[in-house]
Amino acid sequence: MSNVTGKAFDYSLFKRVMQYVKPYQGMFYFTAFLSIFLAILALGRPILIQITIDDYIIGKDYKGLWMMAMALVGVLVFESILTYFYTLLGNLLGQNVIKDLRNETFTHVIKFKLKYFDTTPIGQLVTRTVSDIETIAEMFSGGILVIIGDLLKILSVLVYMFYTNWDLALITLIPIPILFLATSIFKKVIKKAFQEVRDQVSKLNTFVQEHITGMSVVQIFNREAVEMETFSAINKKHRKAHIKTVWAYSIFFPVVEILSASSIALLVWYGFGEVAQGHAEPGEIFAYTLFIYMLYRPIRQLADRFNTLQLGMVSSQRVFKILDTDSSIKNTGKQTTDNLNGNIQFKDVWFAYNDEDWVLKDLNFEIKKGQSLAIIGATGAGKSSIINLLGRYYEINKGEIFIDNINVKDFELKSLRKFMSVVLQDVFLFSDSIMNNITLFNESISEEEVISAAKEIGAHEFITKLPGGYNYDVKERGTMLSVGQRQLISFIRAYVHQPEILILDEATSSIDSESEELIKHATSVLTKDRTSIIVAHRLSTIKNADKIMVIDKGSIVEEGSHSQLLKMNGFYKKLYDYQFKDKNETQYNS
Repeated sequence: MSNVTGKAFDYSLFKRVMQYVKPYQGMFYFTAFLSIFLAILALGRPILIQITIDDYIIGKDYKGLWMMAMALVGVLVFESILTYFYTLLGNLLGQNVIKDLRNETFTHVIKFKLKYFDTTPIGQLVTRTVSDIETIAEMFSGGILVIIGDLLKILSVLVYMFYTNWDLALITLIPIPILFLATSIFKKVIKKAFQEVRDQVSKLNTFVQEHITGMSVVQIFNREAVEMETFSAINKKHRKAHIKTVWAYSIFFPVVEILSASSIALLVWYGFGEVAQGHAEPGEIFAYTLFIYMLYRPIRQLADRFNTLQLGMVSSQRVFKILDTDSSIKNTGKQTTDNLNGNIQFKDVWFAYNDEDWVLKDLNFEIKKGQSLAIIGATGAGKSSIINLLGRYYEINKGEIFIDNINVKDFELKSLRKFMSVVLQDVFLFSDSIMNNITLFNESISEEEVISAAKEIGAHEFITKLPGGYNYDVKERGTMLSVGQRQLISFIRAYVHQPEILILDEATSSIDSESEELIKHATSVLTKDRTSIIVAHRLSTIKNADKIMVIDKGSIVEEGSHSQLLKMNGFYKKLYDYQFKDKNETQYNS
């Protein structure tokens, strides 16, 4: 993609932005027509004032003066009505375009592989999806259409001035070349300053988002002062970037005013000499004074308009960079099914997050329908990677994964994941009611089903004690609930969706012993008669699994039932003895 900042204007990028106008072509063309018509209509006021002065004020025709005054009022009212519709349609066009673009961007982002989010700051994505796209809207409401009108207004005024009195027009426009030079310099300076402002806004958003989300860590480690200093440094750069824009405006606008005053001075000096000699009328001089304002104002604003357009192009480039990012799971599979048995097979599977830094190496195992497989191992052994590959949240590098003898790549993604439910260690709850966090706005799940599931899991009692019960707002990330309560809600969420394949990823590692008993009960309810994969640190929660698999450095080192693994006197036995060394659990077959 061409770099917007690298040249004056990127027409290919502009053409791509305009593709989003196609559904609203009628609105765009009508708004452009209004812009052109208003530019021509603007000539009417100075011309009417000129006629009024020369024909009615000097001639003392009070009746005619009254009629001209009414005509001026009529023109102003008509122009105001057209301006209202022009402003309304221009903003509607911009909002419709960014609505479509924002929908497309978010739809694209939610299909990205999880690896993309591992390496991309969330605050940066928020900036791209919200403020950068908002800047694109300004291209239409204050950029393209306004530039068309301003350029036409300038052209109309110049043509009329030279047509009526070319020597007076020529004298009046002597400062204009200096204005164009000043505008050109200003445009370059302000463009660079605005680009720096956008960069600093992105950095601010990223920093604030990360630190507010991780505020507990900041406070636990007493980092408030240090992080405040870091924020102040970023904020200082943001202020410095804004000051550059203020500095540019504070110089440019006075220059424009001086040049405008110079034009009027030249008009007065030369014009009234022409009036004295009978070569010009007083009304013509007054009209030319208004024409000067009509010239200088759009020329001064053109620099702003072009920078609005340029900023929109820079923002477009950033948004299109996301849209052009090919980080989505290839959803080329066409296989769909309404009935999944849940037979799983990993065959010669190799996986790495980066290049060939293998996390899983030549993995082979099988789970039959209705069986439960427990996976244990040290941190970083590759346990969570296995479940991420099963749902194709990450793609394998080599090998094959089958469900019911069908390669997971042959499944349509929605169909594949419809039959899976995952309960994670770090439960994410949205800032919404418990009911909506369980159903995830799935209208096919009734309130009765949710309550029945909560009773089965063992969470109904604590939910009904909350203010509002199932309508209780858990706030952002479920901070109003304990870890155990959040975990139980995630179990209900998994249960009501009735998955054929259930995945529990260290779902009991962060809870207290009291909650653990509830989780054990919930686990037994959830795993009954369905294929289950349980990743766990606590061996007490997996002793009854049909098969236990020990992973070390991406490979299977031990495999079997609880009693079989204890008899091997290997890794599992050592881990078991370590966890239960202070308890009186010595019977291997318990």
